[in-house]
Amino acid sequence: MARDYLKKATLTAQSGASDVSEIVQDILSDIETGGDDKAREYARTLDKYEGNVVLTKEEIAAACDQVPQKLKDDILFAHDNVRRFAEAQKASVQDIQFEVQPGLIAGQKAIPVAAAGCYVPGGRFSHVASAIMTVTTAKVAGCNHITAASPPRPEIGLPSAIVYAAHICGADTIMAMGGVQAIAAMNYGLFGLPKANILVGPGNQYVAEAKRILFGGVGIDMVAGPTDSLILADKTADAHIVATDLVGQAEHGYNSPVWLVTDDRALAEDVMARVPALIDALPEMNRDNAFAAWRDYAEVILCSDREDMAACSDEYAPEHLTVQARDLEWWLDRLSAYGSLFLGEETTVAYGDKASGTNHVLPTSGAAGYTGGLSVHKYMKMVTWQRSTRDGSKRVAQATARISRLEGMEGHARSADVRLAKYFPNETFDLASEA
Repeated sequence: MARDYLKKATLTAQSGASDVSEIVQDILSDIETGGDDKAREYARTLDKYEGNVVLTKEEIAAACDQVPQKLKDDILFAHDNVRRFAEAQKASVQDIQFEVQPGLIAGQKAIPVAAAGCYVPGGRFSHVASAIMTVTTAKVAGCNHITAASPPRPEIGLPSAIVYAAHICGADTIMAMGGVQAIAAMNYGLFGLPKANILVGPGNQYVAEAKRILFGGVGIDMVAGPTDSLILADKTADAHIVATDLVGQAEHGYNSPVWLVTDDRALAEDVMARVPALIDALPEMNRDNAFAAWRDYAEVILCSDREDMAACSDEYAPEHLTVQARDLEWWLDRLSAYGSLFLGEETTVAYGDKASGTNHVLPTSGAAGYTGGLSVHKYMKMVTWQRSTRDGSKRVAQATARISRLEGMEGHARSADVRLAKYFPNETFDLASEA
């Protein structure tokens, strides 16, 4: 049967998005020209903060002392999980060398970038999990310098929990600055910082646009849009848990899509009936986001069977993908497009968002069709090298000379010619292109 949309989105993640590019470009240009003073000016205007930008050791220690021990224990638990998973990821990448031809050896080497800039969202809440995810992976990768930047609260500064998380995860510098000005400061190397080689971390549309504009001169984790989540569920799923998970992800923002894909109409209808009450039970700010996201962006899709469900999911390429269905191994083998996968009701996206060890900085808006999320690998450059004996270069030099001349690259060809002439002076080679 054709797919049946029991609930269809009336808006997309791009609907109503304001054109922020010009605003962001102006701020970046101002700060590039004006340096530290201009960045501070924007911080006063946008962050409503006039305190110290780069935290001192004493300020960091004082903030850490304010964090309750139970919260410290939770942060340490999450940090340990993320760290150990990142270490396992790093171990999966090895330096190699291979003898391509006798005497000609090529190799691969993984080198961490020197300086990482980690953006940690702030505002009303303390997003300690983002500090854990971004700073820990950079530290495990081996970056020489890690800056963590987060928006300060007016007249207060950074929440102590964010300072503690960034500090224990390995940040070398902690900045009380948010928004485009923070991205610019890390990119241009302001306030005595080394110029960042990569900028990572979630943020609002202005932060995302700043990273997009700067990409090329600096690496970024990805160009991110609103967070999204998809649940694949069959008739064995618990409708209350499915509905709760959908609402839990919808609270991210008014434009955060959530999707339910199922082959069971009764389950779909049960979930849809439960969602409104679960939204109503949320605190006001969370409720407003979840209500708008469910009303305008959510979809419930009825498929013919599990193969159609999997194909539908791959088409959406969600950031977060949950499977609450039989035969989890089948789904693990079949599914191919997602940022992070959560198999079975015993795990949930919220675990990955906060503490289970996998990273929560993930591709959105269908980008999971071509890329994964933030990992220790994002901070590492996979570079190649080669060396050769004179005999080993003989055959490759001849091929290089002829291919170069075919392409009209005479200078390249002569780089090969000169070596053949030096290493094999008594031999004659046909180095002309036959094309």
